[in-house]
Amino acid sequence: MFNALVVERDEEGKTSASVQHLDDSRLPEGEVTVSVAFSTLNYKDGLCIGPGGGLVRSYPHVPGIDFAGTVERSEDARFKPGDKVVLTGWRVGEAHWGGYAQKARVKADWLVPLPDGLDMRQAMAVGTAGLTAMLAVMALEDHGLEPGDGPVLVTGAAGGVGSVAVALLARLGHEVAAVTGRPEAADYLSNLGASEIVAREDLAEVTRKPLEAERWAGCVDAVAGAMLGRVLKQMEYGRSVAAVGLAGGAAIEGALITPFILRGVNLLGIDSVMQPYDNRVRAWARIARDLPMDKLEAMIRPATLGDLPGLGADILKGRIRGRVVVDVNA
Repeated sequence: MFNALVVERDEEGKTSASVQHLDDSRLPEGEVTVSVAFSTLNYKDGLCIGPGGGLVRSYPHVPGIDFAGTVERSEDARFKPGDKVVLTGWRVGEAHWGGYAQKARVKADWLVPLPDGLDMRQAMAVGTAGLTAMLAVMALEDHGLEPGDGPVLVTGAAGGVGSVAVALLARLGHEVAAVTGRPEAADYLSNLGASEIVAREDLAEVTRKPLEAERWAGCVDAVAGAMLGRVLKQMEYGRSVAAVGLAGGAAIEGALITPFILRGVNLLGIDSVMQPYDNRVRAWARIARDLPMDKLEAMIRPATLGDLPGLGADILKGRIRGRVVVDVNA
């Protein structure tokens, strides 16, 4: 038997979430059974706890797109009982029961070993958001970004991806400009390593100018919408924007082809859900090496399974700062 946050939908289509005590026979198919220690909260989790957002295939459902835990049983030679593992992505917590439970059963292909230098709680403080931030930084590096090149912009900086991106970039020696619409987050972002705080309204206006003055040596963008349209016009020649989210909308408002053909700007799409195994391992190793643990600790907000319905609603309204770490056994 194990506890899990179960989301149910009634005949009228309304959903409700509660902590329930389930039998192991309820677990889905998979080669590896994991005793979960920690999970975390992402925007997708908020959707799956609440209205579903078109992500949940069937009810009742256990959300949680991330988890860290210990292998309990394995039918795959790559993992044995006692191994510490991490899971992010692969539509776990959406199409497949996820990490908001004391036990999970998944395909072996979806797991990676817990990297040396991180414990399970820290791994979930990182989670999908931190993995995405690391993948974005790696993509910028692969396209030539080096410390000392100039200011690197991070939009949506107080969110999960943005917070980790700010801390990573600052630790790697970059000058970081953090965009936020919450003035009260300025001290938080400065403590993570941001050297400049940019007000969201400074970049939120749609303009029809083909180009603007060159300002940014790189960008991790979690917003899209009008802000991405502005940022592209302000990129330095030959520089790159790593696009990781669409909090401001799926379209790139006010965007023109001009930055791409006159300045050679690159727009790099970052996906963490279906990321190949080898690159996941590479990213997790970089996280363990390059993410300052004291900064990571400053991002953490602890939670339990029972807290998740309220927190899920909060993240959909933009009220969550940093990283929520869920102790599923508390």
